[in-house]
Amino acid sequence: MPTFRYQALSSSGEALAGSMEAARAEEVVARLQEQGHLPVSVADGTAGSGEPGLLARFRARPLDEAAVLSFTQQLATLLGAGQPLDRALGHLVELPERPAGRRVVERIRDAVRGGLPLSAALEQQHGLFPRLYVNLVRAGEAGGGLQPALARLADHLERAAALRAQLVSALVYPMLLLVMVVAVCVLLLAFVVPQFDDLLRSAEVSLPWYTEVVLAVGRLLRVAGLPAFVLAAVAALLLLRHLRRPGPRAALDAWLLGRPRIGALLSRFETARLARTLGTLLGNGVPLLAALGIARQSVGNRVLGEAVEAATEAVKAGQGLGPALARAQCFPRLAVQMVQVGEESGELAAMLLKVADTFDTETRRALERALAALVPVVTVLMAALVGIVILAVLVPIYQLTGSAGVL
Repeated sequence: MPTFRYQALSSSGEALAGSMEAARAEEVVARLQEQGHLPVSVADGTAGSGEPGLLARFRARPLDEAAVLSFTQQLATLLGAGQPLDRALGHLVELPERPAGRRVVERIRDAVRGGLPLSAALEQQHGLFPRLYVNLVRAGEAGGGLQPALARLADHLERAAALRAQLVSALVYPMLLLVMVVAVCVLLLAFVVPQFDDLLRSAEVSLPWYTEVVLAVGRLLRVAGLPAFVLAAVAALLLLRHLRRPGPRAALDAWLLGRPRIGALLSRFETARLARTLGTLLGNGVPLLAALGIARQSVGNRVLGEAVEAATEAVKAGQGLGPALARAQCFPRLAVQMVQVGEESGELAAMLLKVADTFDTETRRALERALAALVPVVTVLMAALVGIVILAVLVPIYQLTGSAGVL
């Protein structure tokens, strides 16, 4: 009989991991649920490591985030219209544009027709559906409200996608300007300035210090530009690899959180993501401790993640979520107060979603202000760099022509 590795959360929020012999993965899920646990992931314990992580990272996903959002929205709509689950999945087979995506939906449909619950069928798709997604579907199935769970999940994914799209679209123009600054400077220093190097060196005129610097940089770029670029790329890759380690990553997260402007923006963003995830889980009937264990995975900052873990332990000891979060002193005060009001009124899930809406709006406004200030800064920087390079060449030439006119 095959062995399956599993991860689960107990009713007290404790993380569980182990292995279990069963004929199929869904049997492991059923046994864990019978024991009062919330299954998080079930994987074949006999499977190898498979494709290397680097190759898997560059491999195209059969269903991207937009396709998963569309699949969730359409499935919630069809179930709300009274369609049975297997028939609704059959209608969605042709929804993905790519053949690989259509095969994923076919596998889900066939698994459901074979008797598997939707959550188990989604879990079998090699990580295409996030842990939060699978657990929300599983909670909806357990509570008999799969369609409302999918509708909440679609709203959650749509809001997250909208925030990412807004950030990307706002960054496009400043990034293009920055690339133009670098490209123009490299072009001038590596190809234009060296054309005047021999002329200025042979002329009997004293060169300003900034001209000497510009000429030296131009010579350096022509001689060692490509090796320097390769070394910089390798150094950047090594730095990124180093920052993935727990210690350096935690130090960087703490440093970012301690910066006055960046820290406030990061805290709002992470608070909104945590509140929306936690509120969506609670709204689908997931117990608070189990929901905290799952929502912790949505927090990217290690310092804030440790604060959520400490708050989870405090909630286990009988403390309220609001006071537990307040003790960490790294979440916005307004968010903590709103959580406390939600606990006192018995509407914690709804209040958490309001917290998410509030801080999503604040994050968007802060990003818009920062990016609005970034565009003129980059423009002035480009003009200043190009002006320095041009002046460094033109001033000696004017001196040279002037002295030639005197002679």
